[in-house]
Amino acid sequence: MNETRHGASWSMAASATLHCLTGCAIGEVLGMVIGTALGLGNVATIILAVALAFVFGYALTMRGVLKSGLPFGTALKVALAADTVSIAVMEIVDNGVMLVVPGAMEAGLASPLFWGALAFALAVAFVLTVPVNKWMIGRGLGHAKVHAHHGGHGDHGDHGGHSGHEGHHAH
Repeated sequence: MNETRHGASWSMAASATLHCLTGCAIGEVLGMVIGTALGLGNVATIILAVALAFVFGYALTMRGVLKSGLPFGTALKVALAADTVSIAVMEIVDNGVMLVVPGAMEAGLASPLFWGALAFALAVAFVLTVPVNKWMIGRGLGHAKVHAHHGGHGDHGDHGGHSGHEGHHAH
């Protein structure tokens, strides 16, 4: 835990961001598919995709935190505290990139342009969110909030806490 509080590692920040990216990507893709299937416009589809990114991001964190024995309400509070900033940064960056890539939003789900732009947008969002998570973890926030609820589960050290606690890494 000393590593978490004083000088968070880049690997822990990258692990937390990769977890965030997973939830965001699931929500983004599902939102785009649903929005397209329902014939929604770009704004409505983006709103749906962002909302689902938050839902899936929080759900992935809650899954692990609930396994540690916390009640649902407490687990939800931990997920909200741990993930909100990271998901927000990820979503602002990735949707901003999608909007500036010419034709990406209009390309549709069958287009390589759409999928290439989405992959590029998520990669840019990952790179820009890692330092945010590193800063937060170093101050006992973000990913560190989740680790605080795994006190009896061994030292998570500098390896991002991958000692059998999959799904609990916050953003």
